[in-house]
Amino acid sequence: MNNSTVCLANATVCYGASCVVPEDDVNTTLSVVLSTVLTILLSLVMFSMGCNVEIKKFLGHIKRPWGICVGFLCQFGIMPLTGFVLSVTFDILPIQAVVVLLMGCCPGGTASNVLAYWADGDMDLSISMTTCSTLLALGMMPLCLLIYTKMWADSGIIIIPYDKIGISLVALVVPVSIGMFVNHRWPHKAKIILKVGSITGALLIVLIAVVGGVLYQSAWIIEPKLWAIGTLFPLAGYSLGFFLARIAGQSWHRCRTVALETGMQNTQLCSTIIQLSFTTEELNLMFTFPLIYSIFQLIMAAIFLALYVVYKKYYRKNNMELPEGKGNEPVPESSFQKVNEGFQPDEKHTPVDQKEKF
Repeated sequence: MNNSTVCLANATVCYGASCVVPEDDVNTTLSVVLSTVLTILLSLVMFSMGCNVEIKKFLGHIKRPWGICVGFLCQFGIMPLTGFVLSVTFDILPIQAVVVLLMGCCPGGTASNVLAYWADGDMDLSISMTTCSTLLALGMMPLCLLIYTKMWADSGIIIIPYDKIGISLVALVVPVSIGMFVNHRWPHKAKIILKVGSITGALLIVLIAVVGGVLYQSAWIIEPKLWAIGTLFPLAGYSLGFFLARIAGQSWHRCRTVALETGMQNTQLCSTIIQLSFTTEELNLMFTFPLIYSIFQLIMAAIFLALYVVYKKYYRKNNMELPEGKGNEPVPESSFQKVNEGFQPDEKHTPVDQKEKF
């Protein structure tokens, strides 16, 4: 039998009807292309986020940092700890626990700023928290990973590529600073860039899902445990962020802001970091979790927002039916609020907002 009629032209070993061909490197090429495209698109998103920051207002929050401090505690205290507890409770693989922790250490995304606006939150605080958490992630993300993955890393089960994660963070945080400068010098152009960045962020999520589905097909065989964590994690972030802000004495609209900033993570950043930092075999176990988290954080945020809108309309309707009297008089500022400017009542809000329970 003539082997040339049976085997492929590029076969390296040919015996009868059996032949061995070189490994197809299409996926390798696509992976490199995906990493490059993700980095470019996410850099544009981060750059546009910086264009949303007004330096004067940002410095104002730095001078009165109580709200930002509460947000910092939520972002890099509550979320990584919650991710660790969920990982241990559901007994997932160590490499999967790493991506859960990475998600917990990620800063807030630009979507939280939009939702804070719809929820009558403190927009200046929301933008300042997003910016600060993005800049602080450069040091806090590796530190949190070092603390919470120690039990697995010490036993040699996993190896955390801190160098690659650090390089990825630097490459993606720098555009935020450049965006802040552009907004300071050319505010009108910054608004255009912000709109482009918002659209790019949405396209980025779709691109990650589609191309990731082609490259890491086995990653879509998802364990129920990851679905459960993806559901509970954002819920815990929203709830704990809200209650911690309230315990810290923040006003209701600031509590809503902190809650959204805590639960609404930058999933595009998480996806890009794992794509740039881990091997293909590891990505097959990690890649889908940021997408799962993204889905449920948006669903829950939409539910909370809908409940708030319904409550606000219902409460105002009932309040208009009440006669004016003592019950509708504004609550005076306490002496503690006057001493600590971090504890401020809602500005430009009616007495109705001071009685909000959401």
